[in-house]
This record gives sequence, C-alpha cells and structure tokens, in this order.
Amino acid sequence: MAKTTTTAPEFRAEAKFQRVSPQKAKLVLDLIKGKPVGQAINIVAFTNKRIAPVIEKTLRSAVQNAQYLSDERGLDVDVDKLYVKTAVANDGPRMKRIRPAPMGRAFRYQRRIAHIVITIGEKKAAAAAVEAPAPVGETTSAPAAKKTAGKKTVTKKAPAKKSAAKKTAAKKSAPKKKAAAK
Repeated sequence: MAKTTTTAPEFRAEAKFQRVSPQKAKLVLDLIKGKPVGQAINIVAFTNKRIAPVIEKTLRSAVQNAQYLSDERGLDVDVDKLYVKTAVANDGPRMKRIRPAPMGRAFRYQRRIAHIVITIGEKKAAAAAVEAPAPVGETTSAPAAKKTAGKKTVTKKAPAKKSAAKKTAAKKSAPKKKAAAK
C-alpha cells in the first residue's frame, strides 16, 4: 500500500525580461519572502525602488492565478492563508553595449536583465501543528529529561608542565640580558 501525501498547491507568476539587474530586484524580493500575501503587497507598495511596482503586479498576478486555478480545479484555497513561498530574480540575457572612451578607444559594458519569479502557497501545516494537543505521557517525562540534561560533569584539563631543562635554560639566560642592558 503506497502512502498518499497531499501537498499544498503552489501558484506562481513570472515577470520576464525586466530591465533591472537581478541584484537590485533581490533587495525588494528579500523583504517579502515568507510573509503573508496581504502584508507583502503592502510592503512592496511602500517600497521606494524602481522595480517595486513590477514586483507588486507580479505578486497580484500570482494571487489571481491561485483564485483562478482553485476555481478551475475545484480546490479549496483560502486567499487569506496564502504566503510568499519563494521570490527569486534570475539572470536574463545581457545586452552588450559600448561606451566611448578617451583617445578613440571604447569600453564595453553589459545591461543586465532579470526574470522575476514569485511562488505563493497556502499555510496548512502550521495550523495543524497548533491544533494538535501533546500526548499526556510526554509531558510528565519532559521535566525529568530537562533536569538530567542541565547537570553536566565538566572535567578540567591540567595545564601542560614545562620540562626541567627548559626552566633552567630560561633562568640562566635571564641574568645575561639584564647584565647586557647595564
């Protein structure tokens, strides 16, 4: 008999060929990772970066995809429980450009392009973990385990001893240095 595990569905939206470097897009995407969708939209709406409106549009598109696919497939998706599962800015093709340089030379530079991918999912595992009560047998054994874990025997290591030959050599060389200094 095979186990059937039901995973929470994921919904995604992509914004391809955006004229921003992936590094700059990641600054905004890192703000919304792991946040609920409503809170993430608010954060992006008030972020003062040029890419923020594009990310907000992509996030709203992912929510619309979730609503549409849940109606299409007959899934029960609660929009209030959706959160940003992943938010990634991947490299796109680079545009090679040339900038004039002194003395008739030219410098090459690259205009970077990003593909922005946002995946949202529904939080169901966290709600199930909160509702499940702990077994009675485990609660009585937990304090006893804490008491034994708190008491640790610490053994101190004895400091290494110098050999007698090194001690006498050190004593003999010390007076010579003092005499030479006078």
